[in-house]
Amino acid sequence: MPQHADPESAAPTCGALARRNLLQAAAAALVLSGCTPEPQPAPTPSATASSGKPTAAFTFATAAAPSTLDPAATSDLESWRVTRQVLEGLVEADPTTSEPAPALAVSWKADDERRVFTFTLRKGVAFHDGTPFNAAAVKANFDRWFAFTPAFRSANPTTAFTSVFRAHADQDELSLFKSCTVLAEDEVRIELTQPFTAFLKALTMPAFAISSPRALARGRADVLDQRLRSGRVSRYGLHPVGTGPFSFVSRSEEKVELTANPRYWGERGQIAKLSFVVYDTARSRLQALADGRIDGFDSVTVDIIDGLVRRGLPIARRDPFSVFYLGMNQAAAPLQNERIRRAIAAAINKDAIIRRFYLDDTSSAGQFVPPRLSGFNSSADFPGFDPERSKRLLAEAGYKGEELPFCYPLNVSRSYLPTPEKVYAEISAQLTRVGLNIKPVPIEWSDGYLQRVTSPGDHALHLLGINGSAPDPDNFLTTMFGAKNGEFGYFDAQVFSKIDRARQLPDGPERQEAYLDINRQLATTVPAVPIAYPISAVATSARVASYPTSPVLHETFNRVRLNT
Repeated sequence: MPQHADPESAAPTCGALARRNLLQAAAAALVLSGCTPEPQPAPTPSATASSGKPTAAFTFATAAAPSTLDPAATSDLESWRVTRQVLEGLVEADPTTSEPAPALAVSWKADDERRVFTFTLRKGVAFHDGTPFNAAAVKANFDRWFAFTPAFRSANPTTAFTSVFRAHADQDELSLFKSCTVLAEDEVRIELTQPFTAFLKALTMPAFAISSPRALARGRADVLDQRLRSGRVSRYGLHPVGTGPFSFVSRSEEKVELTANPRYWGERGQIAKLSFVVYDTARSRLQALADGRIDGFDSVTVDIIDGLVRRGLPIARRDPFSVFYLGMNQAAAPLQNERIRRAIAAAINKDAIIRRFYLDDTSSAGQFVPPRLSGFNSSADFPGFDPERSKRLLAEAGYKGEELPFCYPLNVSRSYLPTPEKVYAEISAQLTRVGLNIKPVPIEWSDGYLQRVTSPGDHALHLLGINGSAPDPDNFLTTMFGAKNGEFGYFDAQVFSKIDRARQLPDGPERQEAYLDINRQLATTVPAVPIAYPISAVATSARVASYPTSPVLHETFNRVRLNT
């Protein structure tokens, strides 16, 4: 059903018009573009390694502290922002296309069935602790991920290995991963149990970065005996060791410090000392940038655009590649009823939310695959805004006012959710107006919000999003709906089977149609409500000549260009 506009949303508000005028002014004077700026090509040692020594100090403000610095144990964006600087994978996302490009592997080949992949590794590379990078190190990492125990997985419910490969060594008959074999010092073979078309794209995710085997052993990487506000981590999760352009120095709850890797194989860039500092509100980040205490920050929000523009501070937008959604947990009894889930979807005025809280050019989401990907189904929209229909569905479902706990995070900004408290207030008001009984459950992001809403429990509704980390519909649909999980309590054997089949199909019309069909079915059963494809942006000081924005957030600070 098409989305209906209420009288309030029929025309842009004065505030929206003012924001658009400010953004147009910024586009003329600053670094504000409608898409990701032309990036630099991927570095190679021979062509782009810096001849000069990095000397600059650079401080970047983040909205929250990383939950862990072990990238394999999380999907937290702030954690991955740091670990992208320290660790590298076999392949990386190309800055221009986001397609797989050489990193620690210089080349690869696959068999005709797309089950066996052979990688030729980069020679002469060492981890920050001096351990040689070689095929044995790659095998040690894959074997570690495969061996994650049920206890480790329960404590870290969003691990990418589980999402991508489906199962671990304790259920090897269900796993997509079969083996990793050392063929030579610089050659390794990874074998899967079935074809997987998006395998190389999945390997560009930060979760599959290669750690020093010696550091993993010394840091007892699989023993979660250290405690942060966000939850339990290992000693390795406090001190990662990779091959990246920056090496780890220290961390506290408010700051992570890195230093340039003097032996880095690629482009070293200009930054010698890199700090990530937490400023948990948009206005505190703006003030810190204006005062010169920081050089840039992520998560620009609509309420500070005017402050940035009037100070003449550059803003760089990213192409939209994330989905903000309202999660619904079918472990909560009322949400097992499809009519109630459809009623919730019909109660939400997405345009009103986007207009008030998101940057211009953010679009309404009708499914969980962004429009830029194959498999996007323009005809598979979820129920549109129709409050009267919502009320009828609740009456037909026999809803008697059962309480629905609604979790939302405090004191954080995400690329897909810039102002959580305000967005929660708007959505809860919309749901209340159709007769739903909403119980607010505010949770500090730093107190483990992500783990709370993705683990089994009594949460009924929650706010979350998924930022694409690989340019393939599998990255979105398998992660969210490929198997039953604690976030949605969702079980649909037919959808699981369709997703499993689509993953095995070669690129082409049949695979695209398979994902179109999956999106149609999700729109019918409504396991969650997609709300927006958000535009996100980074603000920097005038000291920054260019910032390497990436739709998949593959932003390494050796590629930051400073004015000299």
